[in-house]
Amino acid sequence: MFFIFGSIQVFTKTITIMKIPVKVQDVLNKQVTAEFWSAFLYLSMAAWFEEKGLKGFANWMRIQYKEESAHALKLYDFVLSRQGVMVLEPLAAVPSTWSNIMEVFEESYKHECIVTAMIYNCLEVADSEKDRATASMLQWFVDEQTEEETNVDDIINQLKLIGDDGQGIYHLDKELATRVFVDPTLAAV
Repeated sequence: MFFIFGSIQVFTKTITIMKIPVKVQDVLNKQVTAEFWSAFLYLSMAAWFEEKGLKGFANWMRIQYKEESAHALKLYDFVLSRQGVMVLEPLAAVPSTWSNIMEVFEESYKHECIVTAMIYNCLEVADSEKDRATASMLQWFVDEQTEEETNVDDIINQLKLIGDDGQGIYHLDKELATRVFVDPTLAAV
């Protein structure tokens, strides 16, 4: 059935949500597991900082834990909204000890780069399956990963400037204590 409005023909039909392709579903399931593992990594880092009495650094990592959990849930909800099957895999153990503050942030940066590569892989799978809805959603993650890498790199650069200066560490700890969680997956109103 169609209607004519001026010179434009409009066809009417029932629109249904396209079921997510299995290959895309599978790669997003793996990404959900990776995001939850990332959350646990950051929570472990937060605990390490707490043990060292660096509550500001611990706060920063706790916020990262919350962000990674939100990322996992965004993917989880997306798969289910596309009539997919969500398979939650067990999480491997995360590291719990580091030599110093710089090592923690260098590991965090390397990890964010790995997550970025995983997001790119998800996007490649979505593109190969011509799954435009998933590709569109994943663009948000591409942008988010750019921000994640930049934030960690900024702290690494500050730590390089500070070196072993206790006062510098103290001030950076106080600065990181001011970070608050704002769910990045929620659209700004």
